[in-house]
Amino acid sequence: MINNIGLKDVYEASNLIYQVVRKTPLYKTNHLSNKLKSEIYYKEEFLQDTRSFKVRGAANFVLHLSQEERERGLTTYSTGNHGRATAHVGQKLGADAKICLSKNVPENKKEGIRNSGGQVVVYGSSQDEAQEKANELHEEEGRSIVPPFDDKYIIAGQGTIGLEIMEKIPNLDSILIPLSGGGLISGIALIVKSINPTCKVYGISMDQGAAMYESLQAGKPIKIAEVNTLADSLQGGILLDNKYTFAMVEEYVDEVILVTESEIELAITYAFLKDHLMLEGAAAVGIAALLAGKISVEGEKVAVLTTGSNIDNEQFLSVVENNKNKVDF
Repeated sequence: MINNIGLKDVYEASNLIYQVVRKTPLYKTNHLSNKLKSEIYYKEEFLQDTRSFKVRGAANFVLHLSQEERERGLTTYSTGNHGRATAHVGQKLGADAKICLSKNVPENKKEGIRNSGGQVVVYGSSQDEAQEKANELHEEEGRSIVPPFDDKYIIAGQGTIGLEIMEKIPNLDSILIPLSGGGLISGIALIVKSINPTCKVYGISMDQGAAMYESLQAGKPIKIAEVNTLADSLQGGILLDNKYTFAMVEEYVDEVILVTESEIELAITYAFLKDHLMLEGAAAVGIAALLAGKISVEGEKVAVLTTGSNIDNEQFLSVVENNKNKVDF
């Protein structure tokens, strides 16, 4: 247990969130399994109503608010998917939501937030600057801030994914999880390592602008500039006053792997042509690491988190068109 987050918190989350959240399939991908001589399973979190895993943590957080707090409304800062999750949960539970985004967030993700009932507030050129606006709305309007990652209830909510996986494959050998602020990997790794300590937990990030990776290298949370990346959902800092996820990643994650933009493009294309999955860049980084041979999994049972499908249609079609001849049939 780190900073008082333990198994109890995740089990409590699992007793709450399914009034808003759905359990997602664990799908064996035959082509990649055969290619790598292993058993590869996709945890299909892109099948949530908001098309990403983020709804789990947001649901757990908001369900722990009082009725009075919900009536005063919600706000958050996001690179897109968490904002949509907060809007969706707010709509389901009767709480108005204002979602603060930087100007770097793609238009399709803004539209997704609006479609989920949220009000979009564009402010600044980074997630850190969008956070300043959310803090302002908290002070001026009394809205509760729904944290994107570094929060006990958020981490426990994401940890329910780990429970679902381990119920199906308790003898899992490896798990590959997209890594940004660390809320997702912290919750899942807590569960996985508690149930099966020998299972290797890999965090996967893009090779530029990976704040958690750079912070781990520095030995403390640091601030780095956001860059333009196909894995836009993995952008953003980890907070200089990080309370939970930095320590949990240090404790529970075996290795962080970085993938290039071209490797992400190939993974998106591969998942579409081989498994008919439409994944956003951040959701394909685990597949990218496997295809690039950056993790050896021969003979293993492996879970890969496919976390979201909120990618712009034109961008997706362009990526597939440019990479379809690179996929090994």
